[in-house]
Amino acid sequence: MTDLPSETVDEVERLTRLAREAVDEDEAAAYRAERAALLDERGYTSRIREEDTGEVIVCHPAEWVEDGVIRPDRVEDTDRGVEVRLSGPEAPDEWDAVEEQNRRVVDAVRADHGDVHGATADALADFMGNHYAKPIADATTDELREFREEYFQRNVWPTDEQRALLEESIRVTVEKAGGRLPEQ
Repeated sequence: MTDLPSETVDEVERLTRLAREAVDEDEAAAYRAERAALLDERGYTSRIREEDTGEVIVCHPAEWVEDGVIRPDRVEDTDRGVEVRLSGPEAPDEWDAVEEQNRRVVDAVRADHGDVHGATADALADFMGNHYAKPIADATTDELREFREEYFQRNVWPTDEQRALLEESIRVTVEKAGGRLPEQ
């Protein structure tokens, strides 16, 4: 079993996403340093692994590493490692929970901001759930760009008003979901 509490894993993921979305390199470096210090307190380190399906942050005991390379002979219990997907499709087993969460956001946007924003929120929920199995709050800059430039244009059949309010609709939806609109 991992030595990392779930709260630490959540904070590592949050800091990693903030570093990826930061416009200023100094700000990104500060987030990475904070992540490293947090993991170091627990005797862990991390790296980003690129996969065909996206990026994954891998957190593992620092004792497994020598000269920047994981030494398999030092790995006694692989359950001590933690992997968190940063991009690409999320775990499909969680799709129902993600769908429910995103639908609550759609209902809240429609109730607070009207049908035009609600229709775009509904489309964004479909996109995030079906393409990434992710909550709207976790949408990255690239995912929102894909929604805006590709999915919305090809799949939504928006009204003129919906088209004119697209940026505002995305903003209110992400904020209602509890997320932060990434810098573009």
